[in-house]
Amino acid sequence: MAANSPLAAIPRVVLYPTLDGLVACLYPLKGIFYFITHPFLYPLLRARLLPAFLLSIFVLLNLFLWTYLPQVAFLALFQKHGSAWVNGTFLVLGEGAAIVAILFEAFLVDESQVDVFDAVLVEEGFDDLVRNYRPVSEDSLNNPVKRLGKPTKPSVYGPFSFRQIAEFVLLLPLNFIPYVGVPLFLFMTGYRAGPLQHWRYFKLRDLDRKQRNAFVKRRRWQYTWYGAVYLLLQLIPVFSMVFLLTAAASSALWAADLEKQRRACEVRVAQSQEYRDEPEGNLV
Repeated sequence: MAANSPLAAIPRVVLYPTLDGLVACLYPLKGIFYFITHPFLYPLLRARLLPAFLLSIFVLLNLFLWTYLPQVAFLALFQKHGSAWVNGTFLVLGEGAAIVAILFEAFLVDESQVDVFDAVLVEEGFDDLVRNYRPVSEDSLNNPVKRLGKPTKPSVYGPFSFRQIAEFVLLLPLNFIPYVGVPLFLFMTGYRAGPLQHWRYFKLRDLDRKQRNAFVKRRRWQYTWYGAVYLLLQLIPVFSMVFLLTAAASSALWAADLEKQRRACEVRVAQSQEYRDEPEGNLV
């Protein structure tokens, strides 16, 4: 097969991006498993668990009590009754997720997400990254959370994005579309939500805006898939706030893998440069 034939481009254009997207969308699930299997993270969850459940239940109960049936009735004007009930459910859950995320992330969870993210990076061996923003004590404690000192610089897991919230609300009507509306909503909102989950990573690496944009552009589909699964988990009633913390673990795991790749690449480049700089007489 010719190297420049259309068929030869299929792996590069279709297969590899699909595999990369599949790997990326598994990270939120890895984050849940990681959180469950690493008890040092539990205290960070316990501190936020009761407020998370109470806030989620309060918001969802009120939304389903006052807005669910009117929205289903409106959807039934354009859709089959079964589809209207399903899409109405996702519509209310999406509204609830937006409201709870604004309240919870703004006032309760961001500091905990930073601690989860940093603790996972420390556990994975990237103390040097975390030390750019906070002290990390020696390994004698054998507990990454307890090794974390107070941040010495302003530390935000994900910046408040009015644009993301506005897009989330404006795209909610996509749920009116029978059957395909919900997946479309998740992917289009995931486009923005995915990269924001690595805001902390970008800050730890001191990437400026241009560097961040270039980094995200190279991984746009991966971030979109990741963001779609992340938002899907946010639509699960009551547990959505727990998944905010597991999402911090998942984004840290992904960041750790990206760091391993980046540093391995730097080592290869340095070795290649050292080889080229070697005098000809010393070459074997």
